[in-house]
Amino acid sequence: MKTGLITLTLTAVLLGSFFTVSAQNTGNSNKLAVLWTSGDIDVAERVCLMYTHAAKQNGWFDEVVLIIWGPSAKLLAENDKLQKKVKAMGADGVKLQACIACANSYGVADKLKDMGVEVIGMGMPLTNYMKTGWHVLTF
Repeated sequence: MKTGLITLTLTAVLLGSFFTVSAQNTGNSNKLAVLWTSGDIDVAERVCLMYTHAAKQNGWFDEVVLIIWGPSAKLLAENDKLQKKVKAMGADGVKLQACIACANSYGVADKLKDMGVEVIGMGMPLTNYMKTGWHVLTF
């Protein structure tokens, strides 16, 4: 029993070391893409935008991008408080992007562009973030 436990522990340590080294070898382990899809105001104010902004301000990641996708585009376009927060994030170096298909479907593409958000097709950019080793966090 003890031999099996020791073997299992050593295997876990070795695998943990392998995965840590693999993540570091991507060269992008210090980059964060936050995919904001929720239309919930509490998620926006108390989790998504708060963490994303703090990650940039505190240097937790070298590069931080906020991707506005789906219902979050409508919520942002309709909420002055969130707009001020997102503009401040952009001024502090958070890259702001939004899905053009979603923004158009809600009729808010121009509003987002006026806020300084890059409104583009996001399928390939998001795919590239994932394929090049960015950390992707979804709210």
